[in-house]
Amino acid sequence: MSTATMTPQPPPQALPNRRDVSSGFAMARNGPATADVGILLLNMGGPDQIATVRPFLDNLFGDREIIRLPGGWLGQQVLSRIIVRSRLAEVIKNYESIGGGSPIVCWTTAQMEGLQACLTERFDTPPKVGMAMRYWHPFADEALRELAAAGTLYPHYTKATTGSSETDLLAARDRLGLDMSISFVSEWYDHDGYLDLWTSLVARTLDGLDDDVRARARLLVSAHGLPKRFVDRGDPYVEHVKATLHHVLDRLDDPPPAHLAFQSRTGPVEWIGPGTEEVIQRLAAQGHDALVVWPISFVSDHIETTYEVGQLFRDEAENAGIREYHVVPSFNDDPRLASVLADLAVRHLENGGRPGT
Repeated sequence: MSTATMTPQPPPQALPNRRDVSSGFAMARNGPATADVGILLLNMGGPDQIATVRPFLDNLFGDREIIRLPGGWLGQQVLSRIIVRSRLAEVIKNYESIGGGSPIVCWTTAQMEGLQACLTERFDTPPKVGMAMRYWHPFADEALRELAAAGTLYPHYTKATTGSSETDLLAARDRLGLDMSISFVSEWYDHDGYLDLWTSLVARTLDGLDDDVRARARLLVSAHGLPKRFVDRGDPYVEHVKATLHHVLDRLDDPPPAHLAFQSRTGPVEWIGPGTEEVIQRLAAQGHDALVVWPISFVSDHIETTYEVGQLFRDEAENAGIREYHVVPSFNDDPRLASVLADLAVRHLENGGRPGT
């Protein structure tokens, strides 16, 4: 999550063509230290209904920043359509199992409103807060029609998510011909408030177990996967995730043994591992029958937590003989997250920001 300054805007140009229908997202402006400052929360987004699953997947797999398929840009478009066609029925079924769409915009809206409330308490003229999604509405183009700002809801930096969203926002600014500066808060994996929040949620989950279950439980820490080529080129994502994990374990009283794994790996590229399913099978084979799953790299519920962690991995664990399966909840509308985001925003404003390029 981050901030930006802006000068008066020229009339916005028409949005570029996308594989979707248009929808608007309006935000106002103003800031605590200078006029025309706003805050925009960036996230990946998700389809809001079954009819939008395909265009969402088209946008996702067509992005060379996150999954680079062979054949250059043209090969990416051809192969991405083949992948989407092959997976569409399964993905639609998964979204149907969680209610027919992704809850990510709902939860991000709650987080946005919570941050706005925190900033309103701190400033006579608070910055206005909005949001933009990478692969589905509201897109950066839509948000920037009204607000100049930037930021991410990815605590752990990686070029595949944080970097892609930041690049997309800067490109949207340039497409619309807006005269504004944009600065980013690109990572906050070691922010004390963020670590304390995770610690409280993990501790509450562990404390809710029966004593005998708690004594034999293993903590399965599941982060979103990343193509291996990013790490090979020096991407800090895995180190950021490990730092968050170790900081939280240090804060817990008598934490259970922890096992880091990576989920949501798809497409014909090599991914970092081990996979979450692999670790579940290994722990079960070793005789462990109690798991507490901590989705460490997410700030709200969506398909990766509600379906993958809540359903897919649970079935995998039960079929492998694991009798106790518990999940650490996401932040969603927890007001403590709003306080973390407000602190990040205020510090960023006070330090003058880091300009985007």
